[in-house]
Amino acid sequence: MNNFINFDDFDRESVEEAIEIGINEKNKFYSEDFEIKLNKKFGVLLFEKPSLRTKLSFIKALNFNGINDIYFSPEEVGLGRREKVSDIAKVISKMSEVAILRTFKHSTIEEFSRNSSVPVINALSDREHPCQALCDLLTIKEKTENNLNNISITFVGDGNNVATSLAKAILTFGGTFIHSCPKGYEIPKEDLKVIEDLQRKYNGNFLIENNLNVSVKNSDIVYTDVWTSMGQESEQRKRIEDFKNYQVNEKIIETNNAIFMHDLPAHHGEEISENLVDHKNSVVFDQAENRIWGQLGIIKKIV
Repeated sequence: MNNFINFDDFDRESVEEAIEIGINEKNKFYSEDFEIKLNKKFGVLLFEKPSLRTKLSFIKALNFNGINDIYFSPEEVGLGRREKVSDIAKVISKMSEVAILRTFKHSTIEEFSRNSSVPVINALSDREHPCQALCDLLTIKEKTENNLNNISITFVGDGNNVATSLAKAILTFGGTFIHSCPKGYEIPKEDLKVIEDLQRKYNGNFLIENNLNVSVKNSDIVYTDVWTSMGQESEQRKRIEDFKNYQVNEKIIETNNAIFMHDLPAHHGEEISENLVDHKNSVVFDQAENRIWGQLGIIKKIV
């Protein structure tokens, strides 16, 4: 049994296979050669955090794999509050073929997976967002002519779950990942150790560059995320002040003729200039759609 909780739970070959599955199924879907085979399998989505893209894309990915979806909101289950995480994992293992969790704490998913006899997928935790990263690789592969080992990407923003998983993803393919952020907002040290190991293994290049203008020079892709994530609302005022010089705007994108990416939702006027998502170099909405196809590949690989 395989899980997909941290990005590096998949080796390079598994990532490549999942991406290829997603691309092939997407192409079949749009060529009207796509068949949904209904069966008796079920996938359970347990969410502690609300989501538009994650919920919708996973429901479609499950159904396109012929797996029925069952969604539980935070109020219905109460992971670790109303009922022990281990008990919930054992119950779901008896009644489904895959569990998809979106949680506040990474430790919740780890505890769940230890007690689960069915595959577990991390749909977001405070530490990683591996599905977003794999789907981003699919988008990059679609939108560029370069091999992934020749890609240079600058991530502008907090060293959060998205940055951590994306750094692992890019380095797994030997690319260059530059993290641009104010001092004190770098990717956590415990995750940097894994990133450094991947850098050595696949001959990639990982850099931290606090100067925004320096970091984006010669980058094929400029990627950003919100400055304040769910659960950090008490820090919002401080974060807006600390990140005020890290807004991605049209000038940055056009000067470098870079592809623009954002995992959404976006705060227009904060981490990006107004309507940057609609810029001609933006692939943001294709990136959102590709959550379906990358996750379809993940599910087909592990279920």
